[in-house]
Amino acid sequence: MKPFRKISQALLALGSLGLIITYFTPLWRIDLWAPQYPEGLSMKIWLTRLSGDVDIINGLNHYIGMAHIKEEMFPEFNVLPYFVGFYLVFGLLTAFLKNKRVLVAFLSTLILGGIIAIYDFWKWGYEYGHNLSPDAAIKVPGMSYQPPLLGYKELLNFGAYSIPDTGGWLFVLLGVITIGVTFYEFKYNK
Repeated sequence: MKPFRKISQALLALGSLGLIITYFTPLWRIDLWAPQYPEGLSMKIWLTRLSGDVDIINGLNHYIGMAHIKEEMFPEFNVLPYFVGFYLVFGLLTAFLKNKRVLVAFLSTLILGGIIAIYDFWKWGYEYGHNLSPDAAIKVPGMSYQPPLLGYKELLNFGAYSIPDTGGWLFVLLGVITIGVTFYEFKYNK
């Protein structure tokens, strides 16, 4: 089996090293707009914390019976830095070893990790948007307030937009690089 070409090795190493930035930038963001908030509200999700207009969002959500958002509700914050470290080291190891089997294993773990992360985020949003307090000041029969997993969704008079932030896009970039390198190495480097 031929080892990787230098370009594949360099792309994998750079993509993996890019994950260092995720320790210093948000992974995801949820933006909200409404007539009473024309400047919008934003909540950013980092590896270990939340930032943005979380207190204002909590104040608004209280009226419709949603739980108070706090960092303690996310046990993921305790393990996410280690998962990122794992992908960073595994990606560098894949580039260093230049082995197609290791490359397929790395791609598989990236895909599996992405599926688990999306499911976890969806599950949190479902619980958060469906388990409403019966004592809420505002009740709309049959209404749930699950934030969008990805993209735009209207929630009462609010527009909610959920997208990756800098750290999330770096994971997407690493995935695209790894898929491209895998395709290239299996198709053209025989």
